Amino acid sequence: MDPILRNTLRYTISAREYETLHRYVISRSRILRKRAPTVNTVEKYINGEGDRRSSVSRDPPKGKGKGKGKDKAPPRGLQPGGGGGDNHNVRAIRHALRVFVATGLGAKAYEILLARVKGQKESSSSPKKQPFYKSSPLRLSLSLSTILLLYRLLFRFFTRLRAQLLDPAAAPFRQRNPRTSNTLTSPYAPAVGASLAGLALGIFPAQQLRLTIMISVMFRALEFGWNLLEDEGSIWGFRTRAGGKGLVKRERPWWFGSWMLQPVAMGQLLHATVFDRESSPAGFLDLIFKHTTTYLHSAPENLPSGVKWPNPWDIIDNLAEMAKLNWPPFTSPTLFPNQPTLPATLTALAPITSQAYPIITSLSCASLHPADPSCLRNYVTFWVRSFPHLGRFFLIFYSMLMLPRALRLTTFATGAMSTAWASICFFQTWLPRTFLPTQRFFLGGFIAGLWAFVERREGRSIFLYTARTSVDSLWKVGVKRRWWRAMRGGDVWLFALALAITGAVYERDARAIREANVRKGISWLRGTGFRDWGLEEEDELEVGDEKEE
Repeated sequence: MDPILRNTLRYTISAREYETLHRYVISRSRILRKRAPTVNTVEKYINGEGDRRSSVSRDPPKGKGKGKGKDKAPPRGLQPGGGGGDNHNVRAIRHALRVFVATGLGAKAYEILLARVKGQKESSSSPKKQPFYKSSPLRLSLSLSTILLLYRLLFRFFTRLRAQLLDPAAAPFRQRNPRTSNTLTSPYAPAVGASLAGLALGIFPAQQLRLTIMISVMFRALEFGWNLLEDEGSIWGFRTRAGGKGLVKRERPWWFGSWMLQPVAMGQLLHATVFDRESSPAGFLDLIFKHTTTYLHSAPENLPSGVKWPNPWDIIDNLAEMAKLNWPPFTSPTLFPNQPTLPATLTALAPITSQAYPIITSLSCASLHPADPSCLRNYVTFWVRSFPHLGRFFLIFYSMLMLPRALRLTTFATGAMSTAWASICFFQTWLPRTFLPTQRFFLGGFIAGLWAFVERREGRSIFLYTARTSVDSLWKVGVKRRWWRAMRGGDVWLFALALAITGAVYERDARAIREANVRKGISWLRGTGFRDWGLEEEDELEVGDEKEE
């Protein structure tokens, strides 16, 4: 076979994949069957003369089970002097090329779709077109494929180095360099060393997407670490068994869960929305504004042409100004038509407050519900109007098979939004003007986030999303207000740290990663196949124990 074609096959398709392709496609066509190489020929050039299955599978690890990485033997392709070394590199390059192509096409398709949805012109006709090598889709796909390739190569290198240092022949080196040898022979050394591949995320430009990727991966890494500490009893401790024989791990309290992140996250987001608009998730907030017509009113039909009606963001900006002015009282223009009733910095609210009831005394109430002097009645009205609308939305989203969850989620969303808005009027009515004038937005959001208790069993994904959004917003607020300094490439280093934590947890106890697909994904990232080795190992040991009995 031509060397170019042979290498093309090796770096494009595996022997098993070619066998499947030959069986269902090539063998069905007489022309292709005559011109295409046979399965045995491809296996010979891809896998060598050895057993075909040895290069596309992995022997079960020889450990004690329970996902403990410290007692596992390295896979055959990772052992020093073991077979499959060239095949490991070929598979790493082949998978990296596939990731490069798939993510590049996906990112480009998303970019085109987003441009059409926004009604923009195609990038090819834009006068500010960037060179191809600087385009975001190309750099994103190059970054992800490089991370995969470097992670596999580094993990294999450190695994084989650890095995060589543990060999009895390396005893003199271990005696001369005890600290270095202890570090390199640690069961976590391959995972931590391979995490340096995460620095390749810096190939992608410092955009919001890169920060979002880092925050998402770091949150999952911290979650895995928390699960590991819980499983080992480091969080809740141990208690004595009934009868005083031995200790047993304490279970997590029934009330504890990810829902506890929601009050802090919502408090931060509400505060950032009011005082740091550019650091808040604008798209997420626009969706909320659409469902809060009870507090954010649209312009009336009989509005004069020369009057500008404030939009939701104008109202938010004026609420921030009220807080800075220590929440001034409301003076009705109906009772005092010839006197200035609004501070000079709040005149944009005049179209709304001019229609407010004269008996309203709080400026925030006159801005948010001018047609109803009762804060409580307006709060109930929000529930009556928003609950059915949100209920239909979530019911369609989750379908009729999940009606109870849709109702709980609707209660949580309606309660949180209504409480956040109602707290503004409540605090101005019952708190002194100078008491926490700006911090009360955080307090209102914190109280609104307590509604997450209603959805504490099924809302974990929503709570984690809100927490990630809050961390993103808090970081931007801190940089803006100079609470901390944004280190160049800091998100890249944190991404590498997240990979190190995830790999160390997987080595310590793979069961701390609850999702089987995530465990398989980590195994695939390491180059040991898309398999759940930890649990398969336990099953094999259990079967062996049953046979011995």
